[in-house]
Amino acid sequence: MSSATAASKKGDEKHLYTVVVLGASGDLAKKKTFPALFGLYKNKYLDQNTHIIGYARTKMDRSTFEEHVSMNIKLKTDEDKAAHKKFLKLCSYQSGQYDQDSDFKRLEDAIREVEKASGATARLFYMALPPSVFISVAKGLKKNNYTEDSLVRLIVEKPFGMDLDSSRELAKDLGSLFSEDEIYRIDHYLGKEMVKNLMILRFANVIFGSVWNRHTIDNVQITFKEKLGTEGRGGYFDEFGIIRDVMQNHMLQILTLVAMEPPVSLGAEDVRDEKVKVLRFIPPIVKDDILLGQYGKSEDGKEPGYLDDKTVPKDSKTPTYAAATLFIENERWSGVPFVMKCGKALDQQKTEIRIQFKDVAGHLFTTLSRNEIVIRVQPDEAVYVKMMNKEPGLGTKTIISDLDLSYSSRFSDSVIPEAYESLILDVLNGDHSNFVRDDELDAAWKIFTPILKQIDNGEIDPIPYAHSSRGPKGVTEFVAKYGYTRERQEYVWPQHSEAGSAAGKDQK
Repeated sequence: MSSATAASKKGDEKHLYTVVVLGASGDLAKKKTFPALFGLYKNKYLDQNTHIIGYARTKMDRSTFEEHVSMNIKLKTDEDKAAHKKFLKLCSYQSGQYDQDSDFKRLEDAIREVEKASGATARLFYMALPPSVFISVAKGLKKNNYTEDSLVRLIVEKPFGMDLDSSRELAKDLGSLFSEDEIYRIDHYLGKEMVKNLMILRFANVIFGSVWNRHTIDNVQITFKEKLGTEGRGGYFDEFGIIRDVMQNHMLQILTLVAMEPPVSLGAEDVRDEKVKVLRFIPPIVKDDILLGQYGKSEDGKEPGYLDDKTVPKDSKTPTYAAATLFIENERWSGVPFVMKCGKALDQQKTEIRIQFKDVAGHLFTTLSRNEIVIRVQPDEAVYVKMMNKEPGLGTKTIISDLDLSYSSRFSDSVIPEAYESLILDVLNGDHSNFVRDDELDAAWKIFTPILKQIDNGEIDPIPYAHSSRGPKGVTEFVAKYGYTRERQEYVWPQHSEAGSAAGKDQK
């Protein structure tokens, strides 16, 4: 048996893990990583003997660590509280530097001690860390905590570089230490329920699959809106901006799933092959196809502007809003604009995909609005199809109606897992499908790096907009330039629909 085949078979086996959370004292670990691990443990997706070791530079005693771990864990029932007590017994903490072999050796001693007690045969290293320490930590782990006797998996959080060159440098350094099969570049949007549902919607339904192309679709909008501003993170955010923070990763991942061709199978590499192919058909974004904004004070003066943050340079041109149009130059999508819009300090919290179809040919009926498929990613997960219908009564007046699948009503008894729970479980199962491959990352940065260089050089001025508004002036015209058409008649959601339906809250 070849070594590659042996490694593959080793990865396919069920393993008991020791989980090491690096950066355990930080916000990401507190808000996402530990709650996700607890969720998996509580629902018995994590082996009940799995030990979790937190590692960070901050010194914490046992009680402080337990309080930190528990801060964002929601305990709704007595069963939750009982599971939480058991979970904490499996957690331990060790402080240490990120560039000291002696500290990583002490970590190794701690790992071996719990492995002796649990019988664990695999190690999962979760790097909940800033990118500035990725490589020093990876070197420390490889030198002191990597063993050929155990299966090793490494989760790396975004951002994966700042541009094409830095991404390639990071990939090269990380690739010299761990194999691509061992690395899981996590983008938590790929773990969201409706994003995971995209392939089912597209490839398991003839009614969607047959119209998913340039012949029937006029334009596609992917929207990511946040109500919060930078909220004290301005100094950190200013290094990256909204495009690196949201568009180049989260939104582009959604675009690939909307636009990719059917994969040969559901195998991780077959899925990721098709995502890479789509990205390679997208030319770099040009200045005429982008609009930037930066939020100021709210109109009532209660909410501060971006430049009011003391950690943000007063002359900063960093965008907090961006609208960009991408074109996929292949047979399926040629000529169809994909408009991505994202921003902070906006009027609502929403992530959705809006697929708008072409106008009906001919003039049999007047005042027709276009059909749309809307996939609401968050909040209030839903899929709904906007269509024309006859208004009840005498006559043939047309109205806009909907075929609505709102999860809150259709799946009211189902619990939708958190994205991080879903993705960590994928790692434990050795499934790379929902993680970013190195060549995929390279193709993504090629699309954005030229325009990012212009933005970084101050060549594109952001348009100011008020905190809690819908965004900078000109966004409506920008979207209309690429063919998006609003309803030509009033749109009213029927009264008999379930309260809280996503379609009833439809806002552009």
